[in-house]
Amino acid sequence: MTNFDMVAFCKALGDETRQRILQILQTEGEKCVSDLVDVFNVSQPTISHHLNFLKQANLVASRRDGKQVYYRANQDNITECCGILFTKLVPTEIELTEFTPAEKALP
Repeated sequence: MTNFDMVAFCKALGDETRQRILQILQTEGEKCVSDLVDVFNVSQPTISHHLNFLKQANLVASRRDGKQVYYRANQDNITECCGILFTKLVPTEIELTEFTPAEKALP
């Protein structure tokens, strides 16, 4: 992904339904909108809205087969986005004292 947009990535993952959609696509593979409607028991426009949001963030890709549109996780972009986000938020130097238990009080 050449133009990583951290805000779009975080917004896309900031919704529990979109997280679950992405998880389903990652674990179960390609799905059409009606498959996801059945899983979530919500309207087709609602699922399409969430898929469009994920697609705009380049986290899913789609293909048309007749009247159906099938979606799949764009794993390369997901991995790259997570890696970039990780490097932006994790300090380059970690103080080990931050992870050691506090001194025990003497009796």
